[in-house]
Amino acid sequence: MKRFPSCILSTCVVPWGEDGTFLEDLFRHQVREMLAHGTKHLYLFGTAGEGYAVTDRQFDRIVEVFQDAMRQGGAEPMVGVITLSLPTMIERIERCRAAGVRLFQISLPGWGAVSDRELFTFFRETCGRFTDCRFLHYNLMRTKRLATPREYGRLAEEHPNLVATKNSTDAMDRIEGLLTLAPQLQHFLNETGYAFGSLLAECGFLASLATTNWTVCRAFFDAGQRRDVETLMPMLRELSGLGRELAATVGDAAHIDGAYDKMLWRLHDDRFPLRLLPPYEAAPEECFERFAAVLREKYPRWVPGPV
Repeated sequence: MKRFPSCILSTCVVPWGEDGTFLEDLFRHQVREMLAHGTKHLYLFGTAGEGYAVTDRQFDRIVEVFQDAMRQGGAEPMVGVITLSLPTMIERIERCRAAGVRLFQISLPGWGAVSDRELFTFFRETCGRFTDCRFLHYNLMRTKRLATPREYGRLAEEHPNLVATKNSTDAMDRIEGLLTLAPQLQHFLNETGYAFGSLLAECGFLASLATTNWTVCRAFFDAGQRRDVETLMPMLRELSGLGRELAATVGDAAHIDGAYDKMLWRLHDDRFPLRLLPPYEAAPEECFERFAAVLREKYPRWVPGPV
């Protein structure tokens, strides 16, 4: 029995004013639109959401607004906690928990790669400490160490409230390992990983590029649920091409995840600023315009439209 539903999972990104202020109205609009037309399963402060960059004061305020907007939309907020300090992570979880949040996304501290023993200590200090909360682990190389499928199996046995993972991988052996060695966890995979993983077993879809058009995004997800290869693979080829175009238009002008995800949301709301918290640089306006033009010309069915 899976501990979390198979669904479309997607991120909310944070809009910043020219003076670095949090633009609450634009953020609330984003959450409302995504809940209405996209998915009820939204998270805040993954790598695309600049969870690594905010101060405690910014973190608390944005979580407060996110939780309120999600509750108004009848959805449960998932809050990401990314930091080099495990004690800081614990403090942030404590504050969110006191405010009513019970669903978290966590990543390993990335100053140095944790050892095997330190990996299990990390989960005991998060999942084991907050047993009335549920946790998704975001497994990424920015932390300098990936949890293996076999380790996930052991961690799932030790912590019943570890419910899901995020793994952005297209390695078939790794995907198969996740789905077979830790089957009780819901594994959220990116576009390529989901297309292949859904043919093997139940998994979740971590939507990024596909969010340019929510209707087609849902069609892609549904095709995976049906194991409809004839529908799934042509859509995957388009998404792969779209990803290459996005990388080519940005080039070396930006390199942080949020720069790309803000471009994707900007397609839905032309008021949304692309800027990131310093020192990181956003994609320039001309990059966004080139990407939007390529999208319209080469991938018209992925252009945002009526749902």
